[in-house]
Amino acid sequence: MPANDIFLDDDVTGKAYDAVLMRRLLRYLRPHTLTVAFGVALLLVLAGLDLVGPLIGKVAVDRYIVPRDPSGLLPLALAFLGVQVLSSAFRYVQNMLTQVLGQRVMFDLRLQIFSHLQAMSLSFYDHNPVGRLITRLTNDVDALNELLTSGAVSVFGDVFTLITITVALLLLNWQLALIGLCVMPVVYVTTRWFQAGMRQAYRDVRYRLAIINGYLNENISGMQVVQLFNRERRNFERFDRLNRDHLNANMRSIFFFSLFYPVVELFMNACLALVIWYGGRQVIGDALSIGALTAFLAYIQRFFMPIRDLAEKYNILQAAMASSERIFKLLDTEPAIRDPETPVRAQGKGRVEFRNVWFAYVDEEWVLKDVSFTIEPGETVAFVGATGAGKTSLLSLLSRFYDVQRGQILIDGVDVRDMPQRELRRRLGAVLQEPFLFSGTVEANIRLLDEGISDEQVRAAAEAANAAGFIEQLPLRYRTEVYERGAGLSMGQRQLIALARAIAFNPDVLLVLDEATANIDSETEAIIQGALAQFMASRTSIVIAHRLSTIQDVDRILVMHRGRLVEQGSHADLLRQNGIYRRLWDLQALESVPA
Repeated sequence: MPANDIFLDDDVTGKAYDAVLMRRLLRYLRPHTLTVAFGVALLLVLAGLDLVGPLIGKVAVDRYIVPRDPSGLLPLALAFLGVQVLSSAFRYVQNMLTQVLGQRVMFDLRLQIFSHLQAMSLSFYDHNPVGRLITRLTNDVDALNELLTSGAVSVFGDVFTLITITVALLLLNWQLALIGLCVMPVVYVTTRWFQAGMRQAYRDVRYRLAIINGYLNENISGMQVVQLFNRERRNFERFDRLNRDHLNANMRSIFFFSLFYPVVELFMNACLALVIWYGGRQVIGDALSIGALTAFLAYIQRFFMPIRDLAEKYNILQAAMASSERIFKLLDTEPAIRDPETPVRAQGKGRVEFRNVWFAYVDEEWVLKDVSFTIEPGETVAFVGATGAGKTSLLSLLSRFYDVQRGQILIDGVDVRDMPQRELRRRLGAVLQEPFLFSGTVEANIRLLDEGISDEQVRAAAEAANAAGFIEQLPLRYRTEVYERGAGLSMGQRQLIALARAIAFNPDVLLVLDEATANIDSETEAIIQGALAQFMASRTSIVIAHRLSTIQDVDRILVMHRGRLVEQGSHADLLRQNGIYRRLWDLQALESVPA
């Protein structure tokens, strides 16, 4: 799928303001109602304090400076300084409150998103790239933080400041106020034009950024393939084009941001010019005092500050609405696999039964067709067949990563759809062809942070998996740090740790997927096969096999072909049947003959 198609929903096409989304966002403020109320109250106080300074200046000019009486200047100067100190202190507390509020809401939201992602079914991840989901937890949540810290709360202060300054101007001299504010309709129209341009520029920036994030994630994850096939130059050229598109989109947004503030400044100066022209004439005609004109000029300058801020808040609001739409779309996505309302707990030792199972990943493109078989407790069964025969799908369905469209899958007589997912998967253990290790210690990768598994059980599991030998030689033994995906350990060592993990959880049913020993050396393979054989002997085991030579001694072999179970029996029985298994065996025998 082309990158442009994958990230279409990252393009911002929603409204600049959506009341429904805003109400959902405000719910996250409910646990912090007192903090919000205190922050808004401080903003109102700050807006009121901003009115005091020009009034002190008016009194100083009219009562003391013009009459040339210095007696009252010092108290007024101290009062002015006191107001500014008080304003600075309140502004510090208000900024601190809003920043803390934003961080707390981000903390809660990230926890909710991460918890939701963990609950999503594997089918969800089949259609959602990792880069996009990471963007939801990082960039999109950050956009909401900016709204909460710089937008939603402070906009109340900006609006209140505009109202109070307008009232103050009208009380000082309503004629001069009308003259000074006559440019406001032009300011409004111009601001709306800039907002439209900024919004489109923002759309382009976010869209290009989403494509870059996805491309980076894909290329860094696939760096081994990139270097192996000498794709560095072509991938660089592709990234250069994407990066240039992002640069051009940013340059367009910079144009609007850079032009907007000088234009607002120009309107403010035009307003000041009108006030100086008309107000000066009134002062000369004794219709207005010099102090009032001075206060008027100060108020006009302060009047335009919230206008600049509100225009910036619009862009913050636009970003937040787009991000919240994507976040809530993710949170509103229901898991395809859900626990039953009245769960049933299975009792037994791991009897597995497939009854007339039909399954398709897409519509009715059946991967499995009317598959039925039973595996008794303690029995070891291997599934074989050509690629695409449906072998791995059987294990995905048994683990209930997906649900069947028809038929039933039962463990100890209970349909897996009637069992709690945690209980079902606790009874299953898996050894994969490519084991996944997390960042952390060796011990943490065996235990997977399950406090129910003691240190003694961890070490016993490592012993049983024949992993203790190399672990004891590590610098900090079980406390040795494992890097991302097990970097620094060989494939064999990672496989041994993964096997120890399966043993530590002591499952009733063991799943061995796609040749767990296919990518390791012969010596390590022998070690793992020995540990596997001992562990599989006491529990139900299902093996997905490609190399038929490794499964000759299992209790039963089931042959899959084009989604159907076509043959089953022991290795010797299947060879005598002269069917599909015999053809697979002969083909592998031919491939193993030296040329």
